[in-house]
Amino acid sequence: MANLATSKKKVTLWDRFRYNKAALISLIILIIIFLMLIFAPLVTSYDAAQSDLYNRLSAPSFEPTAKGGPAHILGTDQLGRDIYSRLIWGGRVSLTVGFVVGSVGALIGITLGMIAGYFGGWTDMIIMRLVDVWASSPTLLIALTFVMVLGPGMRNLIIALLVNSWTLFCRMARSQVLVIRSSAMVESGHAIGASTNRILFKHIMPNIISPLVTTYVLELAHFINAEANLSFLGFGVQPPQTSWGLMIGEGRKYLTQAPWIVLFPGLFIGLTVLCLTLVGNWIRDEFDPLAVKM
Repeated sequence: MANLATSKKKVTLWDRFRYNKAALISLIILIIIFLMLIFAPLVTSYDAAQSDLYNRLSAPSFEPTAKGGPAHILGTDQLGRDIYSRLIWGGRVSLTVGFVVGSVGALIGITLGMIAGYFGGWTDMIIMRLVDVWASSPTLLIALTFVMVLGPGMRNLIIALLVNSWTLFCRMARSQVLVIRSSAMVESGHAIGASTNRILFKHIMPNIISPLVTTYVLELAHFINAEANLSFLGFGVQPPQTSWGLMIGEGRKYLTQAPWIVLFPGLFIGLTVLCLTLVGNWIRDEFDPLAVKM
């Protein structure tokens, strides 16, 4: 009789991922969006800033323009600019802001959180009180204040969002380090005379990375949304650059006349944030030690 232990098929991480249809579909959509943004010059026919007043406020169509140009499949805006091209190039800006703010914020927050959790005492108290001060105020309000002082623009928008971006990462990293710093692995590192940097980044870091990856993915969705809000208000990306939030802000005056100007960037923001959230939730559930695996 065949060994029952060997007859069972081993369930891999990919198998569990495929079982979660919502997360799998979300990941596929995100990959498609990212590839379109990366290869923007190959998938667009118009310059995002190219205006054509003759075709202004044209509805979505698959027919070539009167001048024989490529069709405006998602229509045009108030200046005759192609909505599809602006979506692709604007998405580059929106996701760049999200990735830069998320990555730099994670680097700062995780480093400070690991230091606070590992050393404890006054170091922990000072760092966590600093976190409490920054986290006590609404992120969007602080970012808006900084942008109003520094002036609108992509660089200043990134700086403004970075102000509060590190606090959640810091708390997450500290809580994970507090759990693992008294483990036998860390004690063994101390016993053999390993340096603090080696213990932090060679022994502790690999064991706390899973919840931090989840936090990064979820926060990435938050920063993309924050960029859209500030650009919508006119304090973010400025023309001739474009972003999804700026497209909605510029098109809101034409909502009843040409709703596609607002509809498509809104759909892209909502779809991207939703997909990132679903994938982030799957990562959280998958690496939660208390979660029941299939």
